Amino acid sequence: MKLISFASLGAVLAVAGVNQSPAVDADDILQQVDPFIGTGFHGHTFPGATTPFGMVQLSPDTRTSGWDACGGYYDADAEILGFSHTHLSGTGIGDYGDVLLMPFTGDISIGSGTPQKPEYGYRSAFDKKKQFATPGYYRVLLDRFQVQAELSATPRVGLHRYTFPPAAKAGMVIDLKHSIQNREILAAEIEVLNEREIAGWRHVRGWAQNRWIYFHAEFSRPFTAELFVADSLQPGKASVTGQNVKARLNFATNESDTVLVKIGLSHVDRDGAKKNLRAEAPGWDFDGAVKQAAALWTKHLTQIQVQGGTDEQRTVFTTALYHTAICPNVASDVDGRYRGMDQKNHQDTGYTNYTVFSLWDTFRAQHPLYTILNPELDQAWIRSLLRKHDEGGILPMWELASNYTGCMIGYHAVPVIVDAYVKGLRDYDLDKAMEAVVFASRYDDQKPIPYNSDDTRARLMPKAKLYNATKGHIPADLETRSISKALEFAYNDWTIATLARALGREETAAEYIGRAGYYRKYFDPATGFMRAKNSDGTWVTPFTPTDTDARVLGYVEGNAWQWTWFVPHDVPGLMNLFGGREPFAAKLNALFTTDSRLTGAHISSDVTGLIGQYAHGNEPSHHTAYLFNWAEQPWRTADIVHQIMTEFYLATPAGLIGNEDAGQMSAWFVLSALGIYQVAPGDPNFSLGRPLFDEARVTLPNGKFFVVRMKNGTANHPYVQRVTLNGEQLKTPFVTYVDIMAGKELVFEMGAEKKVFWNLP
Repeated sequence: MKLISFASLGAVLAVAGVNQSPAVDADDILQQVDPFIGTGFHGHTFPGATTPFGMVQLSPDTRTSGWDACGGYYDADAEILGFSHTHLSGTGIGDYGDVLLMPFTGDISIGSGTPQKPEYGYRSAFDKKKQFATPGYYRVLLDRFQVQAELSATPRVGLHRYTFPPAAKAGMVIDLKHSIQNREILAAEIEVLNEREIAGWRHVRGWAQNRWIYFHAEFSRPFTAELFVADSLQPGKASVTGQNVKARLNFATNESDTVLVKIGLSHVDRDGAKKNLRAEAPGWDFDGAVKQAAALWTKHLTQIQVQGGTDEQRTVFTTALYHTAICPNVASDVDGRYRGMDQKNHQDTGYTNYTVFSLWDTFRAQHPLYTILNPELDQAWIRSLLRKHDEGGILPMWELASNYTGCMIGYHAVPVIVDAYVKGLRDYDLDKAMEAVVFASRYDDQKPIPYNSDDTRARLMPKAKLYNATKGHIPADLETRSISKALEFAYNDWTIATLARALGREETAAEYIGRAGYYRKYFDPATGFMRAKNSDGTWVTPFTPTDTDARVLGYVEGNAWQWTWFVPHDVPGLMNLFGGREPFAAKLNALFTTDSRLTGAHISSDVTGLIGQYAHGNEPSHHTAYLFNWAEQPWRTADIVHQIMTEFYLATPAGLIGNEDAGQMSAWFVLSALGIYQVAPGDPNFSLGRPLFDEARVTLPNGKFFVVRMKNGTANHPYVQRVTLNGEQLKTPFVTYVDIMAGKELVFEMGAEKKVFWNLP
């Protein structure tokens, strides 16, 4: 019996946003992915099974508390608490960890136990040498129980296979209290439907303040069930509700008995979870599911094929491409139902709802990458963002499970929309887009925004928007994080002006192009830094450019050294503030060569991956190395980008220098390894760096190939000497989106000389 029966595998590919094409042998490309990259240091990734952009991320959890619990799994840990079905990839805040399942043998208590007393729960030690992961599949031996656990997934279903030793007492625990970061369970229910099926739901207040998740589970063998509330057995009950509900499912096993479990999820209701399960996993062919997940990943990962480089570099590259395709996640059921931002259930079979929009991070590289790899999917995300504007009242700021979290700053759904527009990707309501991007920039304390706390509303509608519009600057004595907000607002406003001008809204364009220049008000020529100002126009003092304490100087997850360069939309204007190209270049070089020590009473843990005061481990710095092209020092871009790619991205669990941040850290690497990076989404030009591989071939959705070649790229020839596009020498250090999508060939000729390669005769 086939496991997947949407109608065909093609339907799975369409849901996952993967182009359909003839099958490719998965062996080589999947072996180049190491899902454990980023599970150490502060990468916060997870190693478990998922499909491209799928609703389910089925993965082991090893901890629930602390910053490094954000992905559920941390490489330093030695015990597994169980396997839960939802995870965030590389975020700096934790949530999810829904519907934990854990097999056991022998006598166990119903709690999760502690590292000091694991016998007081169902956790188990494990040996990392006995675990394995590849896209769509995870395996580990649970030492305490001698049970081999195997995991796979379809877009909406988690699939388990457990191989047991002989045991008179064996079974599985389902824990609805478990969550990542120990979020508050407002209510939950487990119901035993029969001896092979169990279903339930839970309502959670966490990072997402009003989150609902439903499940329907089926088991390949019968069980007897014991239900618990607050770890107290409820004899004779077929269903229980409460804030702490669990089930213990019991059976006996013989040598090498396998028990299969499949669990469908839904954000809508239990019936939706059941429909998702029956549609995507009607049978019990676990190996077939693994193969089909591998097929989905192969379709995605073979979109970019590279030659040259080292084995480690190819592993890092392919894993990075893998990490860019974990979210945003499908959040519609197979029947088109979904939970909206108004917390009501809707049905639209012509629309796919998505969730997990880490926009402060991903507008920079992940979304630009997908305008190349999968423009249709990027436009589907934009349609989802605009639908959320309609249902919730405003474009999302870090949307999670149909909740506004209001996390981070700026209004970065705007550049995602505008960047697609300027690239000719316009399969969405343009009038609605114009309305939405303008409203995102306005202060409105009257418009209702449903199901959000006052604190979240204040994040969505910070008074910084009011001050920016009425005072022309954001006073640091009235608003926190003032300078970072001001710089991001200026960039966001430039993108609004770009769209308004394109749509003939000249009055709006004029207003926002003026606001885009407000960044100039914050430049202090005496120090050469962007600085926060008080209401009376005076600088905030005392001032130390290495201080990362946002409460003192107003920089978010960074300092003056890092934030001064955030004027991606007007680099020539920024250069003029420094007094021209030479002083601009001198200050930019100083960024990468000055002392790396950070100061302040509260040093931000996000500021990692330092080269001088440049911090690659956090997103505000990601465009900065490419600014040397404007300074006519492209050899510095080549040096720094290559250093970042080879020192800060490694094929180890600690191989990411900071949070993966939902695909952004990896998208930077993918684009940079191709020798290109889009400094200002909204401007369809990609700045040139230096490639990592001798050749990269990008399969475009129109059937063409964008090819990047590097000639003579040896260790003794680190600098670009000449760049040609389809044989014609480039006269600028940029390549356009149109050229990329036309399937042209970009050739970098490398050498030992430091030169301005676009000013050649």
